[in-house]
Amino acid sequence: MAKILFVMTGADHWTLADGSLHPTGFWAEEAVAPYEAFRAAGHEVVVATPGGVVPPVDKGSLSAEANGGRENADRIAAGLAAMTELERPLRLEDVDLADYSAVFYPGGHGPMEDLAVDAASGRLLADALASGRPLGVVCHGPAALLAAVTPDGSNAFAGYRVAAFTNAEELAAGLGDKAKWLLQDRLTAAGVEVAVGEPWAPNVVADRNLVTGQNPASSAPLAAELLKKLG
Repeated sequence: MAKILFVMTGADHWTLADGSLHPTGFWAEEAVAPYEAFRAAGHEVVVATPGGVVPPVDKGSLSAEANGGRENADRIAAGLAAMTELERPLRLEDVDLADYSAVFYPGGHGPMEDLAVDAASGRLLADALASGRPLGVVCHGPAALLAAVTPDGSNAFAGYRVAAFTNAEELAAGLGDKAKWLLQDRLTAAGVEVAVGEPWAPNVVADRNLVTGQNPASSAPLAAELLKKLG
C-alpha cells in the first residue's frame, strides 16, 4: 500500500480582474474520482492544504448541471462525504515528501488564488518532479506549477508537456473575460508546453513522471495513468 498526498486549495474564492470575489474551492469530481481509484487500489490518501485549513468545495461542482444529471451529482456528493481525510488536513508547510509515494493536485478555481503563489507548494512540486515520484495535476491544479520557481528564476516545469484548463474552456464557462489572467497563457509564458485538447473532452498528458489532465472529465483517466506509474 502506498501513501498518496493530495495537495488541495484552501481558498474559497477567486479574485477577478475587477476585484470582486468569485466563490470557489476545489472541484468535487477532480478529488472524488482519483480518491476512489486510489482507495480501490488499496492505497492511503493524506490531504494537505496551505495552513492546514479544511479545503472548501466549489458548490457549483455539486450541481446536477456540472455532473451531467442529478444521479451523477448525488454519486459525487456521496463520494465527497466519504472522503473523511478532508476533515483533518495536514499543514502543507509541514509535509515531508519522503513520506509519500505519489502526489496529486485536484483543480477548481481555488488553486488560481492560493497555490499559484504558494512557495511551500512550489518547493514540494519541484522536489516531487526531481524525485521521480508519480505526480498528477488536473484542470486548474496546474496553476500551482507557476509557484515552482528554481533558484535561477526559471520554472521547474519549463520544457514539460502538460494538459490544463484551456483558454477556450475558461471563456466558454463564462469567466475567461473576467479573469486577471488565464492559466494556459501563464503556463505558456513560464515555458511550459500546454497540449490543448477538445473542450470538455478527456485529455491526459504524461511527460516523464508528470501526469496532467485538462478538465474534470480527465480526472478518472489521469488517476488510472498515475496508478500505472505507481506499479
